[in-house]
Amino acid sequence: MPQAKKTPPEDESSRSVLNPLDVMVITRERLQDTLDDAVRRGRMTRDDATDLLAEIVRRAISAPTDRVMREVRRVTGAADVFPIDEYDELTAAQIVSRLGELPVGELRRVRDYERRNANRKTVLAALDAKLA
Repeated sequence: MPQAKKTPPEDESSRSVLNPLDVMVITRERLQDTLDDAVRRGRMTRDDATDLLAEIVRRAISAPTDRVMREVRRVTGAADVFPIDEYDELTAAQIVSRLGELPVGELRRVRDYERRNANRKTVLAALDAKLA
């Protein structure tokens, strides 16, 4: 009886790259139509819709890069690299938006740094909520 060919176990990073079900595609036109409809119905202002669209695009562009950088840091053991690039140049809102997928250890590291330095209430509140 022939033996089935065994494949090596996949690690988490290769599964996320190779699994097309982990990908969601929304066209810019569909997103714009949805936001336009929300503005027409009075659910949000045009400025809010524009800001939301810009944030969605920024996250979509930065998410793959952020995941790759975290994986590189994890693999190389780069403990001295801060979890969020150019942290000191970012606004509180920009920092809060980048906390999304950080592991608990990196969230604690960001919280400790924030407390020792800028000590911004909005950033600390977001970090505490993520760590709760």
